[in-house]
Amino acid sequence: MAEETLLTDDFLRQLINVGEVDIVVGLPTHNNAKTLEPVLRAIQAGILKCFPRERVVIINADGGSQDGTPELVTGASIDDVWNVSKVYALRTLHSISTRYARTPEPGTALRTILAAADLLRARACVLVSPDSTTIEPEWLQRLARPVYNDNFDMVSPIYRRQTSEGVLMRNLLYPMTRAIYGKRIREPYASEFAISGRLVTDFLAKDTWNEDWGRIGAEICLTITAISGNYRTCQCFLGMKTHPDRGGGDLVATMRRTVGALFSSLSGDFPVWSTITGSQPVPTLGSQSEITLEPVRVNRKRLRDMFATGVAQLDPVFESILSASTLSELKRIATLEVSDFNYPADVWAKTVFEFAASYHKSVISRDHIVQALVPLYRGRALTFLLENREGSGEDIEKNVESLCCEFERLKPYLLEVWAERK
Repeated sequence: MAEETLLTDDFLRQLINVGEVDIVVGLPTHNNAKTLEPVLRAIQAGILKCFPRERVVIINADGGSQDGTPELVTGASIDDVWNVSKVYALRTLHSISTRYARTPEPGTALRTILAAADLLRARACVLVSPDSTTIEPEWLQRLARPVYNDNFDMVSPIYRRQTSEGVLMRNLLYPMTRAIYGKRIREPYASEFAISGRLVTDFLAKDTWNEDWGRIGAEICLTITAISGNYRTCQCFLGMKTHPDRGGGDLVATMRRTVGALFSSLSGDFPVWSTITGSQPVPTLGSQSEITLEPVRVNRKRLRDMFATGVAQLDPVFESILSASTLSELKRIATLEVSDFNYPADVWAKTVFEFAASYHKSVISRDHIVQALVPLYRGRALTFLLENREGSGEDIEKNVESLCCEFERLKPYLLEVWAERK
């Protein structure tokens, strides 16, 4: 989809009416009416408190909502926030909305917002999830200030999570991105972040948007672009991150837009990442919050059974993807009961690396490769939950760090199978 088609005549008229701005706050939505109001109030309060003199616009890119979500954005009055905060903006705060498609596409929503930010010559563009009901007004300042005042190109969040949340991030996306690209960014696929106008313009010009994975996994592609392009990156502590109950979600779809996009990036970036060893911290702003240790309500037997069933049923598929030694080890793990279950970190890292190499070589359909990883991830998730069921926040961090180090230690194995896999 060309950038011009995203900027419809109606949307262009709205943008022209706004004029050039300092900061764009983007809200990608699809049927978020139930959670949107507190998010909007927090954004407005953050603008009044932190950026009263700046020219700011809220831009809603909607994927065909049927519940009145866009109307909530455009109809939100800042008067109520003024009455509570007693702080007044010195400039008009605009809130505009555009419908970019009849069905939601996260990448297209992001591209729409970035195209608008580029047109408006914004110095900073902040993305906020409409589901982040725990957002506080200070989030806007923590995300935007490093870009707006300190010349950073990307600010990534660090959230405070319950033990059972963010399992995919902590067991695959963070360890692998860190090992591959050498930067310790905790949330490579973030729902809240800020980027500079320079990175907006450069990312819009990339070929990412012409690929399927660019349309569904653009957020992680943006992080990889910032890391591999040597843009100035940092991360900041935000606060509690929760996810509303939206029917449990689709793990396969989640893996496609995160793991699939990450795997897809590796081929083109091979000259960059193949020479990187170890990892380096990035500047981290603010004070760290403890992990919230809530009871882990997970059906462990179901996770174990789904893993074992997947190993048995997908054996012919795994023979095309995995080495004989790794597949043999998975079959052994599949015989374990929940009380003894353990998917070791080194076996997990080798599994992920072999999947990445097979994805690169397209040994079978790439979509089928990502789907085949799902039951194995469930087994690793079970191990993570078992390891940390009685651990402190510090214990969990130590376990995550240990897993990351294992991915880094075994990176030469990835290079080996990358070259050999046929």
